[in-house]
Amino acid sequence: MPYHNVSIASRLRPTRSRSVAGQRHPVRRFALRLLSGLLLSACSVGPCIAQANAVPTDPYAAHIAEASRRFAVPATWIRAVIGKESAGDARAVSSAGARGLMQIMPGTWHELRARWPLGQDPFDPRDNILAGTAYLREMHDRFGSPGFLAAYNAGPARYEAYLTGHPLPAETLTYVETLSPLIDGGSLTERASTPVASGGAATLPWPSSPLFVRAAAGTEPTLSERENSAAAERSVMPDAIATKPRSNGLFAARTGMGEPF
Repeated sequence: MPYHNVSIASRLRPTRSRSVAGQRHPVRRFALRLLSGLLLSACSVGPCIAQANAVPTDPYAAHIAEASRRFAVPATWIRAVIGKESAGDARAVSSAGARGLMQIMPGTWHELRARWPLGQDPFDPRDNILAGTAYLREMHDRFGSPGFLAAYNAGPARYEAYLTGHPLPAETLTYVETLSPLIDGGSLTERASTPVASGGAATLPWPSSPLFVRAAAGTEPTLSERENSAAAERSVMPDAIATKPRSNGLFAARTGMGEPF
């Protein structure tokens, strides 16, 4: 009988051990699962937080800031022109052949490259923005605001023809109507109180001029008109321009100011 009891006891001990071990293993597995879940949650929440805190960046912000500083043109004006001209597409090409973010005609581009150390690629965002801003400044100093917008779009020769009574293209009228509200809040350093066109003819007050009388069909500027407009005319920038040109022409140098780009 005692032998039988011992045998039973020995048989029960492993059973009890297995039972206790079986109780420990589920707890251990639960702990491991809980820890794994916490780790997975941390890994998944991290990118979500980073994504939520991420702010969209402007790939052209640095170039716009540089151009704004060098030519004393409000960055809001530059952005407005880029948005209207190319919608931010650095590879944009118009039907007339204008290229890049600020849609610079080939002739105007070559004219600007002759004066400033720009690269050979008119589609390069930095060079295109610098050249376009330089041209904006030139047009503003010649024609005032918002006439410079019409000159930038149709060419200075076309705008000067408008000042003598010739109509502007419908495209240019729409262009000015769209951008004028966007530039009202900005101002240029040392703006002329009475803008004067080349040749000494004062510009017409924009609101009272016949600008917004729609031009007749067939008055769209030709490629050669826009392309040769910059080369045909010369103007001098005011002292507000913190740059020095490589040669005489488009802008006047100012002693002690920043180096050309």
